[in-house]
Amino acid sequence: MADRANGNIIQLEDGWNNEIKKRAIDKLEQTLDNGFDTAFEPKEYIRIYTTCYDMCTQRSPYNWSRDLYQRHGETIEQYLQNTVLPALNDKSGQGGTILLNELKHRWTNHQIMNKWLKKFFTYLDRYYVKHHSLPTLEQAGLRHFKDVVYENVKEQATGAIISLINEERDGEIIEKSLVKSIVELYENMGLGGASLESYTNDLEQPLLDATRAYYARKREDWIAKDSTPDYLIKVEKALAEEKARVTEYLNPASEPKIRRVVEDEILQKVQMNLLEKEGSGCRVLLANDKSEDLQRMFHLFSRLDNGLQPMASIVESFITSMGNACVEKRQAKLDGGEKEKNDDPEFVKSLIDLHEKYLGVIRETFSGHHLFQKALKNSFEVVVNQDVGQYSNAELMSTFCDRVLKSGGEKLNDSEVEESLDRIVQLFSFLTDKDLFADIYRNQLAKRLLNQRSSSDDAEKLMIAKLKVQCGTQFTSKMEGMLNDLAVGNDQKSEFDARMEQHDTKLSFSVQVLTTGFWPTYKTPEVSLPANMTKCLEIFTEWHDAKHQKRK
Repeated sequence: MADRANGNIIQLEDGWNNEIKKRAIDKLEQTLDNGFDTAFEPKEYIRIYTTCYDMCTQRSPYNWSRDLYQRHGETIEQYLQNTVLPALNDKSGQGGTILLNELKHRWTNHQIMNKWLKKFFTYLDRYYVKHHSLPTLEQAGLRHFKDVVYENVKEQATGAIISLINEERDGEIIEKSLVKSIVELYENMGLGGASLESYTNDLEQPLLDATRAYYARKREDWIAKDSTPDYLIKVEKALAEEKARVTEYLNPASEPKIRRVVEDEILQKVQMNLLEKEGSGCRVLLANDKSEDLQRMFHLFSRLDNGLQPMASIVESFITSMGNACVEKRQAKLDGGEKEKNDDPEFVKSLIDLHEKYLGVIRETFSGHHLFQKALKNSFEVVVNQDVGQYSNAELMSTFCDRVLKSGGEKLNDSEVEESLDRIVQLFSFLTDKDLFADIYRNQLAKRLLNQRSSSDDAEKLMIAKLKVQCGTQFTSKMEGMLNDLAVGNDQKSEFDARMEQHDTKLSFSVQVLTTGFWPTYKTPEVSLPANMTKCLEIFTEWHDAKHQKRK
């Protein structure tokens, strides 16, 4: 053993040839070539390490640190040139999988060699490399592999990986662990994974180009023979598989890039073809209530920049056409000679049901997305403001409310009344002339209140509260005043009735005091009251003036 135990100097060639090369490098190469994982006994390792240490710590001119660093690199480079590269070249014409397996084997061997050489020359890394700002032994080993092996086989390896991926896309079973191992090699070519430059330039970009070409072919095939729902099922499946593919053996950074390529090729470029496809496009799916297919369409097109606007436009057009059909049906009835009146519950209910249906579609199928909410709003603003015949939709809607709220009208329980009011107020929100509705509603409310035809005070208050939420306090202030007048009048009625009992008028007489400005104005007819009614009126006037004499 060459050592300095008794003060002897280790010469470069002696230490290298008789110790390091013979006992470490030759054994390492031989074991790797025979296909075994190399393991040095502790005594062997310590002997080689000590030799390297001694050769690096001898005083100049016998400090061989620079020479050992250089020979470390030469050893790796020679092994790669003389053994590894010829083996790979021999496999290059035998098929992609064979080449990749050989590359995986040689890369694994290189990592073993790099690990042991780093252990033997640890002292170089700690002092010489650090002091001279040189690449570490591990970095140097990777660079040699990249320069000698990787640069020569990367093009073939990339082609082989892409071929395997395309085979998997076509439903074949591939060796995913093999692909994953080679992908890790590409990643390590960027300074041990510190940079993804090699992976990005040499594998990812060619893969993106190949992915685009693959799905361009699929797009043309699918669009020619598949319905829109069937096409979108295939798109959904392809996107899920590409995401899984990245998870299983590609670098995570590739996922958004591959996704964008796939989305562009099989969604963006045929979006309008799919939406407008005869017999299976968006309008047909809406007409046939295909909620699952519509939901899939919504989720897939939501991936694209501005991808939902064309779909929302079709939805708006479709709902408008359905609403117009309701309007045309009412027009046809009038044209057919049906007597015109301000009460058409069938027409109003058809609009309510239409709105309720597509409000549900937008909430559940389209996740309440603002573009589809706007589409619903736009379509109903068109439909609700199309008046047919003598009576406006505002009057028809107000009369519908009158049927719900007056006794003897619609036979509904409390929950059904509230539900009906909710729906009619939703329809009311689309009216352009809300003031016209308010005037008609106030007149009908006055009749219900004064004629005691209102089925429920609570229902009246509920409706006014809903209108208040829609339009504000000023819109409902007069209606609220009307209800308040009656409430105050009821409180004072018993007091006046007691006063009337003190007079023998022989009449059942009651008066309702109304606040000017709250109630609709009516033309006051000239009447001549009988004496006994005039007497009752005088009693009320006296009682009222006395009760409210402090008012100015």
